[in-house]
Amino acid sequence: MPTLRRLSLITLGIAFVHVVFGAIVRISGSGMGCGDHWPTCDGAWVPQLTQPTLIIELTHRVLVTVLTLAVIGLAATALARRTEAGVGGPGGVLRSASLAVGLVVVTALFGAVTVKAGNAPWATVGHWSLAASTLAVLAATAIRAGGLGAPERWTPQPGRVARGAVAAAGLAFAVVIMGGLTAKIPGANAACPSFPLCGAGLESSAALRRVQMTHRILAYLLLFHVVGLTIGLTKRQAAAAILRPLRIALAATVLQVAIAAAMVLLQLPPVLRSLHQAVGVAIWLSLFSTAYLAVRLTRSAAGADEAGVVAARPLAHGEAR
Repeated sequence: MPTLRRLSLITLGIAFVHVVFGAIVRISGSGMGCGDHWPTCDGAWVPQLTQPTLIIELTHRVLVTVLTLAVIGLAATALARRTEAGVGGPGGVLRSASLAVGLVVVTALFGAVTVKAGNAPWATVGHWSLAASTLAVLAATAIRAGGLGAPERWTPQPGRVARGAVAAAGLAFAVVIMGGLTAKIPGANAACPSFPLCGAGLESSAALRRVQMTHRILAYLLLFHVVGLTIGLTKRQAAAAILRPLRIALAATVLQVAIAAAMVLLQLPPVLRSLHQAVGVAIWLSLFSTAYLAVRLTRSAAGADEAGVVAARPLAHGEAR
């Protein structure tokens, strides 16, 4: 299914850009750049491009439109090829692509809720969570289509491999969501003047410092877990399909810690702060892909074990093999 593989990877790329640009919207304070108007911007379909915040928010909405069309096109192509192997039925491309369509629509509608709620933190985090979930579903679709390092032959893996990978993906999701909340709440991103600990923070409230430190503690736990998981799975000679995205995630996590230190100690401008969000999304995408591949390989192991039990079981009287 080369066509579906290419379409799924292109759509995933658009979704990645869209999610990262959403972080830029938050960092630049452009969430209300179009006012409280939705789906129009500043009361018009084609507003005057006079304010930077309006341009940023309008660009974000244009990306949503492009992503929606790409996801619908992917699902429509999968529907047309549903009789092909690996497209229709359980575990096929069509089901995950259809789920992606639903998530994109819900995310866009929740964007309207965010605007009408005055870009409140709870609404922004909800919108951010839906966008990250959409990215994950599109990654699953790409894997089902044979992309993102999906192996041609699914070598069975033990269940503990999947458990560690799923835990890493769960931590990564929590870190990404807390990162969005930290960027959204005014003053939270600069509440801790030191690194790796918070420091005095005399100019910030205790509540803001708690938000910042919660984000950091989750990030440290993720780093330690990914390091340990990479060492452990390398020693156990886990499948290359699992180790490849896991090592990418490890490198990205180490880079993320370095960027975070530079943000605090060197006071990076907002343009470079968006790099922190982009790398965070890349970590989430890599670890979700690791977990999804590990779960599918574990299920392959379960299926192989079940087949082995059936093959080894003595035949009952009158039973056909």
